[in-house]
Amino acid sequence: MTDAIANNEDPKALVERFGQTFDAIRLEVRKLIVGQDEVVEQLLLTLLVGGHCLITGMPGTAKTLLVRTLASALGLSFKRIQFTPDLMPTDITGTDILEEDQATGKRTWTFVPGPLFAHVLLADEINRTPPKTQSALLEAMQELSVTVRGNTRRIAPPFFVLATQNPIELEGTYPLPEAQLDRFLFNVVLDYLDSDQELRVVADNTSRVDPPVINACTNAAEILKFQWLVRQVPMSDDVARKAVALVRATRPSDPTSGEDVKKYARYGASIRATMFLALAAKARALAAGRYHVTVEDLSALALPVLRHRVLANYQAESDGVSIDTLLSRVVKGVLG
Repeated sequence: MTDAIANNEDPKALVERFGQTFDAIRLEVRKLIVGQDEVVEQLLLTLLVGGHCLITGMPGTAKTLLVRTLASALGLSFKRIQFTPDLMPTDITGTDILEEDQATGKRTWTFVPGPLFAHVLLADEINRTPPKTQSALLEAMQELSVTVRGNTRRIAPPFFVLATQNPIELEGTYPLPEAQLDRFLFNVVLDYLDSDQELRVVADNTSRVDPPVINACTNAAEILKFQWLVRQVPMSDDVARKAVALVRATRPSDPTSGEDVKKYARYGASIRATMFLALAAKARALAAGRYHVTVEDLSALALPVLRHRVLANYQAESDGVSIDTLLSRVVKGVLG
């Protein structure tokens, strides 16, 4: 796929199309979603990097509507899984069933795909399902494949998992282990709207009967081209060193980390965080019409990339220091 894109595409035309499509998608999403522009941008960046996103938000903050609307604007297939404690791995991956040919009496195994086989998958309340089912989703996220009865079946790219979790209801949940959290490119916090935006939401949803039509602005094949294009954006050695220094500064065992990290952090981010930060920064630069990455790109994306990868200790909880507060200090200290 990469060679074909490199040989058959005019990079300048693809860059122009990238910018036009990015702007068009945002306009389509705004037909239904009020505010949350930063969240929408981060979700788009996740897709353009080829990653996955964890959305943390209170009930009723339009998480499902946002994802469904985004999938429609992207021209991609969408499926939703409501995770529950009794959900089994085969409920999401699919399963083999035994079918009998009525004419010959011959029996054959037929694979029935599960909801994982979609371009955009909403994993609703992912922390409500047991680890065995979570691991089935993890394989799909990491390998773009599922294994059923010993047979590995590929998932057609692009494959984009948006997982949601409720930050206030912890009873009956199975918190995601750090190894699985590390697979998500971003942890996006969906916060409340301001009063004017909330007033508009109430007016829109209590007056109209039919919601606006969301038009598809692109398709799966073009998104794969955009993902290739993002990786062609250059990053200077100086900016790359800044990205490495930022992630290393989150590790309490690293000599470069500050006193706050040594006091409040239990574990820091891995090298995967550095790679994701660099890729996301490249996508942000291209979306802004720039062909190089700046330190400002790193600064803008540091929190969503790192907040689920840095684990605070009991001292931080005792002193009321949140992960976002700690990371903001690290970003200011390293990037200025």
